[in-house]
Amino acid sequence: MEAENIQTTPKPSSLRWKILRQALFRRPLSKNPDEIISRISRRTTRGFNLIPCQLLDTDSTSKDSRVCYTLPVTGSPKLFLTQRVDNHADLGDFEICNRYNIDNTGIVCQWPSEDVLAFFCLSNAEMFRSKRVIELGSGYGLAGLAIAATTEALEVVISDGNPQVVDYIQLNIDSNSEAFGSTKVKSMTLHWNQEDLSDLFNFFDVIVASDCTFFKEFHKDLARVVKLLLKTTGPSEAVFLSPKRGDSLAKFLEEIEEDGLHFSITESYDDEVWKRHQMFMNGDESWPNYSEDHCFPLLVRITL
Repeated sequence: MEAENIQTTPKPSSLRWKILRQALFRRPLSKNPDEIISRISRRTTRGFNLIPCQLLDTDSTSKDSRVCYTLPVTGSPKLFLTQRVDNHADLGDFEICNRYNIDNTGIVCQWPSEDVLAFFCLSNAEMFRSKRVIELGSGYGLAGLAIAATTEALEVVISDGNPQVVDYIQLNIDSNSEAFGSTKVKSMTLHWNQEDLSDLFNFFDVIVASDCTFFKEFHKDLARVVKLLLKTTGPSEAVFLSPKRGDSLAKFLEEIEEDGLHFSITESYDDEVWKRHQMFMNGDESWPNYSEDHCFPLLVRITL
C-alpha cells in the first residue's frame, strides 16, 4: 500500500494534548463585544434557543462573563448566570479533572440539552410543585435555577461532580436568591461513585439531568445514584434529556434495567422542541453541524 493512501486515526492521548495545547496557547479575549458574545459559553447560534439570553458584561481580562436569561413564563423573574467564555480552559481545569476522576464538560459551556431540560421543566411546572428536586451533572445550573424560580418546589439541590463547577453554581444561586421565594436552593458536590450517600438516600421526589449519559465509564455509578436518591414512598421519578450519542444512551439504559429500574423513552415530548428539531434536520443554517444522534435529546423517564 502506498504511503499516501494510508489513513491513521489519532490516538486519544494525541487528542488530549491537542486540547491542552489549545488551552495553553489560546488567543486573548477580544475587546469587541460582538466577538465576545459569539464565543460565550452558551452560544445561541449553536443551540435550540428556547430560553433567550443576553450578554450583560464581560471583562476582556477575565475568563468569565455574565448572562441574563429571560424565562419564557409570564411573570417569571430573569436569571443571571456567570459562565466561562469559550476556549478559556487552563491547566488547573485539567488537574482537577485528573484529581477527582471527572470530565470537564460542565465548565466548557452551557450544553444545548440543558436549555431543552430547563424549557421542559418550565412547561411542566406541576411536576415539581412542593417536591424535593435534585439536578445531576448540572453545569452552570440553568435547569435547576429555573425550577427553583418558577415551580414552587419545596427544595432544589443543584449538583455536579466538579468542584469548580459547583463554585459557579453557588455563585449563580447567590446572584438569584431573591427569585426563589420560599424554595430552598443549595449547591452540592456530588460524585456518582461516592460511597456515603446516607444524607441523600431515599430523599428526592424528582431527579433531573441533561446529557449525562455520554461517558460509558460513568453509567453504572449514575444508575446506582438514581436508584439510591429516589424516594421509595410515594411516586418519584428521574427525568433525563439525553441524545443517543451512538450506543451510549442505550448502554446506560441497560444499567438502569440491571438495577431493577423501569424507564420509558419519548421522542416527541414538546411541540416547540420538536418543531426546532425538524427545522435543524431540514438544514437550518443557524446550526450547520446539527446531528440527530448527537444533538437531539430524547426524554427518558425512570422510575423504581
